[in-house]
Amino acid sequence: MPLKHVVRCTACLVSGLILIGISARSPAWAQESGATSSEKQQAAETGAPRGENPVESSPKRIFGIIPNYRTFPSLEHYEPLTTPQKFKIASQDTFDRGTFILAVFFGGQSDLARSNPSFGDGAPAFAKYFATSYADFAIGNFMTEAIYPSLLHQDPRYFRRGTGRSLSRIGYATQQIFWTHMDGGGERFNYSEIVGNATAVAISNAYYEESRTASDAVVKLGTQVAVDWAANVLKEFSPDIYRKFRHKRNKE
Repeated sequence: MPLKHVVRCTACLVSGLILIGISARSPAWAQESGATSSEKQQAAETGAPRGENPVESSPKRIFGIIPNYRTFPSLEHYEPLTTPQKFKIASQDTFDRGTFILAVFFGGQSDLARSNPSFGDGAPAFAKYFATSYADFAIGNFMTEAIYPSLLHQDPRYFRRGTGRSLSRIGYATQQIFWTHMDGGGERFNYSEIVGNATAVAISNAYYEESRTASDAVVKLGTQVAVDWAANVLKEFSPDIYRKFRHKRNKE
């Protein structure tokens, strides 16, 4: 596919996510917000330290692979994170085995597509694709979950809704890409997500010698935001999927 078509597709995807996020802030969508009574009770009873995620409510990995250290069951009993806690979450996401698995997947995909011919062929090339893919994850994690959230006093966690129609919950998951909670209360545009990923893309120019144009940067940023959006959707619905599988298993 020509690069200009990729840029257009990326721009359309990001624009669509923005529209969904804006729609999710409307009263019609917002009226369905709020955690279930069981989730509220669970959040209250876990007795987690200030700002920490209750272990029972947030498995470390979604489907055993995708790191899930910054998901919180609801906004009930909200406590802001301290700066060390934000860096702890970024470290957990970065050095989790799931991140290495994802880096192998994305690195292998780039290797097959020969997205950077200067990396060469064979095992040495794959090692470079893996290393740069992992660097993308690591830099993006620290920029969006630790550095910018600490500087801007924004909360990097994903707060589940847990109730409502599927479409409204997807809109809610999209909303948290573009709007985030402030440590001192209220909401604001999620500069940590957008500017953090943009900074990570700028840094990646140091090791992606063949993709330093503006259009390349748009594609990379769009991809980063799309990956984070998909992660939000999984964080929102994965507990429901687990419950359905457990219910089916218990029936059998």
